[in-house]
Amino acid sequence: MSPVELHIAGRPIGLGHPPFLIAEMSGNHNQSLERALAIVEAAAKSGAHALKLQTYTADTMTLDLDHGEFRIDDPDSLWAGKSLYRLYEEAHTPWEWHRPIFARARELGLIAFSTPFDETAVDFLESCDVPCYKIASFENTDLPLIRKVAATGKPMIISTGMATVAELDETVRAARAAGCRALILLKCTSTYPASPEHSHVRTLPHLRELFGCEVGLSDHTLGVGAACAAVAHGATVIEKHFTLSRAEGGVDAAFSMEPHEFAQLRSETERAWQALGGVHYGPTTAEQASRRFRRSIYVCQDIPAGGTLTPENIRIIRPGFGLAPRHYDVVLGKRAKRALCRGTPLRWDDIG
Repeated sequence: MSPVELHIAGRPIGLGHPPFLIAEMSGNHNQSLERALAIVEAAAKSGAHALKLQTYTADTMTLDLDHGEFRIDDPDSLWAGKSLYRLYEEAHTPWEWHRPIFARARELGLIAFSTPFDETAVDFLESCDVPCYKIASFENTDLPLIRKVAATGKPMIISTGMATVAELDETVRAARAAGCRALILLKCTSTYPASPEHSHVRTLPHLRELFGCEVGLSDHTLGVGAACAAVAHGATVIEKHFTLSRAEGGVDAAFSMEPHEFAQLRSETERAWQALGGVHYGPTTAEQASRRFRRSIYVCQDIPAGGTLTPENIRIIRPGFGLAPRHYDVVLGKRAKRALCRGTPLRWDDIG
């Protein structure tokens, strides 16, 4: 099963096009609309193709409790010591900000959309006329949410983090049965930040073949290495968290890209995509002029007419205007038809 031709807001996405780069704002606005709009402008200048928000409230995510499983006690977590409710209060993007953020993004040529975390968010985003939807990795088993989004008929991007093949199969079947015709699955490691060795981008070709859809990487690693490796393995979409400055803090700042880094992501993933090309042997058009610097057979000592060609008077050297090196053993012992000067490229009509 091959992926269908896929477009988001008119932009084609597929192996024949440069990678589609999504800048994820998440909670990096630090509860400032002014900062949020500055992030939009910086993302556009840095070469992002799309800007993504997250649409939820603390109440649509969890309960206002601060004990037991509702508290983050993992000492290695970026959010250790916080309750889930307080974290989501700090990180959420106020719904009244969505329209001005989307409007600014569109003015700057960015495709603007969001990740809904419950059905009310889908209804709200529909009122904002978003062109597509993202499903976060922690929600990829929420089949009622999957069906709600799929029923809009808009392209869906789903992160695969933590999902087994069986769970992904259930998710994809639910999405397609509910009306999704354009699907992108993003390989994702749901740790923050993620380590390159846990990224497993070799999964991408298998994911593409298994589900017959476009694939990409939701990348929580630092730098551009994992993204470039993903492109080399067929990723057509790359998503990265984006911030103005990690030093200024924020719930996701530690694993987010700064503007100059995102610009590098754009240039390096495009280079990786360009380098893929196709199966090709022999000189490219650009290499034709370089053929002259190959080795060939030249006269290295003057040879009189009738003289014998020997290892002393012919050599395989650069440039490449003489006979190809593969003929060297054939011409040894042959006689020169005419006098040949040192520096003459040897040709068949020189040999008797």
